Amino acid sequence: MEPKIVPLGDSAVLIQLGEEIDLAINQRVHALSTLIESAPLAGMSETVPAYATLVVHYDPAILTYSEITSWIREQMDRVDASTQSRPRQIEVPVRYGGASGPDLEPVAASKGISPADVIQLHTGRTYRVYMMGFTPGFPYMGTLDEKLRVPRLQTPRTLVKTGTVAIAGDQTGIYPLDSPGGWQLIGWTPLKLFDPSRDEPFLFRPGDEVQFISVEDFDA
Repeated sequence: MEPKIVPLGDSAVLIQLGEEIDLAINQRVHALSTLIESAPLAGMSETVPAYATLVVHYDPAILTYSEITSWIREQMDRVDASTQSRPRQIEVPVRYGGASGPDLEPVAASKGISPADVIQLHTGRTYRVYMMGFTPGFPYMGTLDEKLRVPRLQTPRTLVKTGTVAIAGDQTGIYPLDSPGGWQLIGWTPLKLFDPSRDEPFLFRPGDEVQFISVEDFDA
C-alpha cells in the first residue's frame, strides 16, 4: 500500500506503512524510526513504532502539522532497512506446562498434537519483537508456526502471573506484570521484563530477535 501520514490528535502524526504483520514492513518502520531518532527535528519528542505504523510526537507550539509532515516525507524518501542496527539476540528460558502453562495441554489437544510437539514448535524458531505495548515491557513477537495458531480465550483471565509465556493468533508474548490477559498460557520464565530501577527498564526492544529455550526447572 502507499504510505499514509495522518494527524493523531493535535501533537502527533501516524505514519501507516502497511496493514499486516510483515517482516519487510516492520523493518521499514524501525528503519524510519531509527533515522528520525538519530537526527530529530527541533520540536519532536519521541517516536513509537508498531507492527506497520510509526507515531511521531511533536510540540505544536514549535512545529506546525504541515512542517512535521513535510519533514517526515523527506525522511521516508531516505529511509532504507539497512539503516537498522544489527538486532540483539535474546534467549528466554521457559518452564512449559503444569501450573506454569495451564493451556499447554488444551492447545495440544485442540491441534491434535502432543504437549511435547507444542514445546518443540514454540522453541523451534526465532521470533522478532515487532512492537511493545499492552503493559510496560510486553513484547509482541511473531510469527508462530501455523500449527500453533490458536484464538484468544473467549473469557480473559482476571490475573496472569508475571513472566507467563503465552500465544494467540500468530503471535507469542510474555506478561511483564501481574495483569488480566486473554492469551493462551503455555509456560513461565524467571526473566524480569520490566524493572524501573534499571538503566534500561525494559528487557526487550522492538527489532530484537528472541529464542525460547525449554528448561525443566529453575529457582522461581
